[in-house]
Amino acid sequence: MEQQIDLSDFLINYFETKQCTILSKNEGQILIQLNEEMDRELMNRPFYWHYIKKMGREGEPQKLRLITDKEKTNEPGEWIHFGSPRLHQIMNKLIEKERYTRLFEKVQASENTPLYPWLVINIKISYQGARHKDEVFSVGLQLLHGHMALNMMDSLEKIALERSISDYCYTLSPMINPKSGFIRIQNLLLQHVQKQDNSWAAESIKQLETDKATLKHFYENELDHPKYLEELEALEKRFKPKVIFQVINGGIFYLTKAMMD
Repeated sequence: MEQQIDLSDFLINYFETKQCTILSKNEGQILIQLNEEMDRELMNRPFYWHYIKKMGREGEPQKLRLITDKEKTNEPGEWIHFGSPRLHQIMNKLIEKERYTRLFEKVQASENTPLYPWLVINIKISYQGARHKDEVFSVGLQLLHGHMALNMMDSLEKIALERSISDYCYTLSPMINPKSGFIRIQNLLLQHVQKQDNSWAAESIKQLETDKATLKHFYENELDHPKYLEELEALEKRFKPKVIFQVINGGIFYLTKAMMD
């Protein structure tokens, strides 16, 4: 299976979709000129914007410099990575505001042109235990013939999309319903997880058992003490290995047949 979405590509696509200007995108760094909407959402300046609007002025959205290369964290900017507060903030905004969508490929057609239905799902997989790791995948499933594409967002970046269907275009009815399609995508990602090195889970269980033994020794004959039970539950929650699937967003995209080539 291909690697997860490149974080730089994801961020560039996200901010461009939000009509922000990418001022520069050097290797490992992205400089973004935010617009007012994104400044309000990400920069935590409610008093500034309240004052500016009360004064009847336009306001000046900030620039945001994000560093995706750990080797460059000594340079000016904010290091963003899977698991960082900033990326969680962006993910949460996606989930909150744009979880599902329905878009059509923009086509300049002079004759009837069919558009094929694609289910596109962006999913975060979190491996939680003594150590934490996140992966983000973008998978597309064509709902007519079952063709599946990985890194689907990379493909969608190359075409123009709009909320209404273009003239002379029509949609084809899906042979696979979205619920069944989602299960297919989920099974693909489950296979990916099963192929991963699971030493992290073994390490987590070992750490859990060690800490439980230490805790038990500390409380000795007070194993029914509420504080002991509370701390035991906290250890289980912290170290018990688990894999969590979280849908970031998704939707149905109607695309030309060329997308299958």
